[in-house]
Formats: sequence, structure tokens, C-alpha cells
Amino acid sequence: MSSDDIVDQLNSHQAAVIKTFKGRVLAVAPERKELRMEFEIGPEHCHTVDIVQGGVTTAMLDASMAHAVLAHDHFKTRVSSIDIHVSFLRPARAGRFVAVGTIVKSGRTIAFLRAELFNEKSELVATATSSAHLTR
Repeated sequence: MSSDDIVDQLNSHQAAVIKTFKGRVLAVAPERKELRMEFEIGPEHCHTVDIVQGGVTTAMLDASMAHAVLAHDHFKTRVSSIDIHVSFLRPARAGRFVAVGTIVKSGRTIAFLRAELFNEKSELVATATSSAHLTR
């Protein structure tokens, strides 16, 4: 399965939460175990005027990490977070975001993941690390 096929399949079978945040997969880089997603977050997901709610920021990071596993394992693995640690580095204001999810290490049942979230100015707004349980 080519990288383009994986991107097409992920975008044609989106979870409701991805649709809610107007998300889509942009690219897969199998050699780096990396996946890029784009999201468009509107004011309905903000507090304090235009600051994106922290749970929404976390959801974008989490989605990119989980999708990286799905893409790497060609949809043969189910992913559920064991834990997730998010560092909020600057205010995330409503708009377009790119999340980059990466597999740091993956075993038979556990994966260690990381993600970075960038705003439309390409500024790093948040990072995450996660342990995930894999079901094959």
C-alpha cells in the first residue's frame, strides 16, 4: 500500500471527532514513522474569546499519534491511549493547525509516541508524549 493510498483511506474513513475539528491527513512518511494532519478550529471550540480549549489541543495531538500507528501498521492495529502528557507552549488561537505524530518505539502491545502542534504561522504551540496500548 502506497503512502498516498494510506492517506486516502484515512481521510475516507474519518472518526466523528476528526470531522468535528475539520481534520484530514496531509501526508505519511513511513521512513520516519511520521504522519501529518491538518485541523481547522473555529470559535465554537474556544474559551476566552479565541483561545482553543486545552482538550481540543490535546485531541489534535492524540489523533496525529494514533493515526501514525494506524498508517504504519496498515490498519491492522487498534490504538488506545494509556497516558498522554501535553505541554502547552503558547496560546493556540482559533484557526488552522498542523499536527505531526511520530512513533518513537513500538512493541507487540505498547507504543511510545510523540506529537507537535503548529499554528498557521508555523509556530510550535504544544507538544505531547503518549504511551498507547496496541491490539492486533
